[in-house]
Amino acid sequence: MSAFGRKNGPAGIKPGFGVARPMHAPVREEARGGEQFPPLETVALPGEMPLDPLSAPTSQMQRNADAMQRLADRANLEHAADTGPQGFEASVHKIKEQVLPRLLERVDPEAAATLTKDELAEEFRPIIMEVLAELKLTLNRREQFALEKVLVDELLGLGPLEELLADPDVTDIMVNGPDQTYIEKKGKLQIAPIKFRDEEHLFQIAQRIVNKVGRRVDQTTPLADARLPDGSRVNVIVPPLSLRGTAISIRKFSAKPITIDMLSQWGAMSQKMATALKIAGACRFNIVISGGTGSGKTTMLNALSKMIDPGERVLTIEDAAELRLQQPHWLPLETRPPNLEGQGAISIGDLVKNALRMRPDRIILGEIRGAECFDLLAAMNTGHDGSMCTLHSNSPRECLGRMENMILMGDIKIPKEAISKQIADSVDLIVQVKRLRDGSRRVTNITEVIGMEGDVIVTQELFKFEYHDEDDSGKIVGEYRSMGLRPYTLDKARQFGFDQPFLEACL
Repeated sequence: MSAFGRKNGPAGIKPGFGVARPMHAPVREEARGGEQFPPLETVALPGEMPLDPLSAPTSQMQRNADAMQRLADRANLEHAADTGPQGFEASVHKIKEQVLPRLLERVDPEAAATLTKDELAEEFRPIIMEVLAELKLTLNRREQFALEKVLVDELLGLGPLEELLADPDVTDIMVNGPDQTYIEKKGKLQIAPIKFRDEEHLFQIAQRIVNKVGRRVDQTTPLADARLPDGSRVNVIVPPLSLRGTAISIRKFSAKPITIDMLSQWGAMSQKMATALKIAGACRFNIVISGGTGSGKTTMLNALSKMIDPGERVLTIEDAAELRLQQPHWLPLETRPPNLEGQGAISIGDLVKNALRMRPDRIILGEIRGAECFDLLAAMNTGHDGSMCTLHSNSPRECLGRMENMILMGDIKIPKEAISKQIADSVDLIVQVKRLRDGSRRVTNITEVIGMEGDVIVTQELFKFEYHDEDDSGKIVGEYRSMGLRPYTLDKARQFGFDQPFLEACL
């Protein structure tokens, strides 16, 4: 008798949890799965029959072969040498090089700087004809107009960059030294048919850009952020930091204000997403716009600003003022870099603290990069509902992590749990924008911040973009999906009378 009241020996043995059986080699017929593990089906493309996973489908083999061929083409690609301007532009450029030195001998630069471009063109016309006669050059009417424009751009404008700035299809200009310039058109990069005379010529144009906004660039301060008169953002980096010469990056902005409806028509979001964002802007949700470089964060922020009530006082704070809000009561503020002695710098954090004393209804930050994030969250939590900002991040969840890290980068001595709770209490909505590989810019996620569960920030996704395939022209095909969830911010929308439209848009 055992201690448990059972007899020892074979008669007292009861079956255990299972009976051991000898292992057998699997038969070939069962290799495709049994009752417990059914076979996996290969995902078929829309409109195709389900494919047998063991028989290699012809279409899949063809897709694999195409992919490998693209890799082989990329590996064997040889880049053609850039020849610069050609044809008519090249001839005008060559004549300009001969005319410009003689023209400068006859013109007073200080007097020319006081004239407009049209007035300067009128003054130049007889002088240019005189120089051409000296050089024994005969031009037709078209060449004369082109030469006048190039010379005026050279003296008053930004030289070769002027024709790129005037092209509405160009969204980005990237100058990599005097001999190479790239532009972005419809989301694709291509070489531009312009060149600068030399590094000195390019450096003078860079100085002309930054000097207009009271900044400077030279070997002691080789980095500068600036803006053009139309609001386009400019970044300049010069030698010795840039090894190929002065580099200028210009992000152009549309002269015509872009609205949420326009973004919806262009396929950047669905109609329901557009309705939800309009309501979020009008109902003073605290919104963070997250995305990568060139994904359209500033454009989205400008479009959302259209929904702000005209009676509200709006303050924008940026390193280089590029926001173009569409409201009457709008005051833009801009930071200031330190002087040569390293004194006098005014940071975004300083401006946020000062903005709280200026009776704002909303505070909008162009981009947060550091400890100023905490000051913005404090503003969102102390009666400035409807504040917005942008930051660099790849997903809504990563956006929250970056906000925590930026606050911890400062000298604020508070625990991480308190920072997470501050973010959860302040932020209502995260709008994730992304530039896809076909060049299109889309809103990929609209996510609500609900609150805290333990020490984790809880979110729920209202909308998302699902990738399906790519068509023959390389354009990405996808679907905007509503997740069918009741929005947590519905009470905030109810205060403005938009609860029912907001609920219908999200379901």
